[in-house]
Amino acid sequence: MTRQNKAAGGPADERDAREVLSAQRVWTGPICAVDDEMIRLSPGASEPIRRQTIAHHDAVSIVALREAEESSQPDGAAEILMVRQYRHPVRAALWEIPAGLLDIPGEDPVIAAARELAEETDHAAERWDALIDFYASPGFTTEGVRCFLARGLHPIPVEERAEREAEEAEFDPTWFRFDDVLDAVMGGRLHNPSTVAGVLAAERARKRGYEGLRPADAPWMRSPESM
Repeated sequence: MTRQNKAAGGPADERDAREVLSAQRVWTGPICAVDDEMIRLSPGASEPIRRQTIAHHDAVSIVALREAEESSQPDGAAEILMVRQYRHPVRAALWEIPAGLLDIPGEDPVIAAARELAEETDHAAERWDALIDFYASPGFTTEGVRCFLARGLHPIPVEERAEREAEEAEFDPTWFRFDDVLDAVMGGRLHNPSTVAGVLAAERARKRGYEGLRPADAPWMRSPESM
């Protein structure tokens, strides 16, 4: 039976931990680990179920926007800053918004976001807001992502820029017209989840005149099992 929810405010996720009957960490790497667990969904459930979980660092991503007099477009159209990164698991080079792992113990997420923006794009931002929060793939991994909206962008002086390594050494930070990127998302030409979700959320925020955005340090329902 389909229910009709008439409560004000819409749905909201909530913490709900089920009984773990056994757990074994079967593999550990530098950014993730694999846990093999037996869980019981409810006290009356006849049989426990087995699940494998990838415990992973949480992450941050950044929609870096400029528009009006800050834009390089003759009409002042909004622009978004992106990088192109090789992603080996999917054997593809993806256009993405800047992002990175929360792998420094105790680092504040917005500080991590500012660090990633600087390291990946050679830019800093004057204003930070929490845009959206999501789990990367909650069916099997703990990884949560906070996507920030960064505005008031300016280049970092050359002598203060970080040296990029590995895949990041290929980065060539590029400004795109925001509407072109939105069209690319809707046209199925962009596939990175932070980029897809962040661009759609940013479009919603722009249409609302950026009213109602949460502060950068707003509460975030991260998994207690993340690395």
